[in-house]
Amino acid sequence: MGLLKRNPFGHILFLKKWLIRILGTLTHRRFRGFNELQIEGSEIIKNLPDTNVLFVSNHQTYFADVVSMFHVFNASLSGRVDSIKNVGYLWNPKLNIYYVAAKETMKDGLLPKILAYVGSVSIERTWRSEGQEVNRQVKMSDISNIGKALDDGWVITFPQGTTTPFKPIRKGTAHIIKRYKPIVVPIVIDGFRRSFDKKGLRIKKKNILQSFEIKEPLEIDYDNESTDAIVKKIEYAIEQHPSFLKVIPQKELEALEALNKKREW
Repeated sequence: MGLLKRNPFGHILFLKKWLIRILGTLTHRRFRGFNELQIEGSEIIKNLPDTNVLFVSNHQTYFADVVSMFHVFNASLSGRVDSIKNVGYLWNPKLNIYYVAAKETMKDGLLPKILAYVGSVSIERTWRSEGQEVNRQVKMSDISNIGKALDDGWVITFPQGTTTPFKPIRKGTAHIIKRYKPIVVPIVIDGFRRSFDKKGLRIKKKNILQSFEIKEPLEIDYDNESTDAIVKKIEYAIEQHPSFLKVIPQKELEALEALNKKREW
């Protein structure tokens, strides 16, 4: 790899590799040490193509969710099954992994800017800005950048656009799926909001069992299925359809809603 070789977004791959190595080493014990990440389905990762894969997941913290995925994906690609044991898998990480994030969040401090360099596809939210409700049109450049990332590799997105559970899936994700026709892989995570603060940077509680389930790719008829049908498939796949509400006590839901009310993605 040339020292100045860049990805389609202009990021120097040599620098990105070292950032992943350093940040991965620093965060490894958050998922295997202070807390334990229980992984299911990681064998699916090795069978995916190198590009045009879209991971859809529920969302519990700003950054810990994504960091865990970088660990699990790279560990799986290096031959580990449902395990992130031995951080050596980060020595040669997959460099074409991206994640969709709110532009204002990724500009909020030095660390978010560093994390953005690692792989953020930053977009402007159409429904919220600086803590206020807004209503603005989708920027086509944002859609194009997601398409560019899919063309180059794998993209992680959180289609609810918020860490509050059971919020609706935003139809923009379905439009992206119909337009770019990626392989869509659902992920369901849990335990992150109990073990980390909202940003996912500070350990709030230790000895929490975190779960990370990778499911089989969705079967989607890109040309004939409606966006509503795709949205419903995603809701069920990431276990955020209203029918799953019955498994969570109402008091806990109300507490989570209050916690997330002021700051959403």
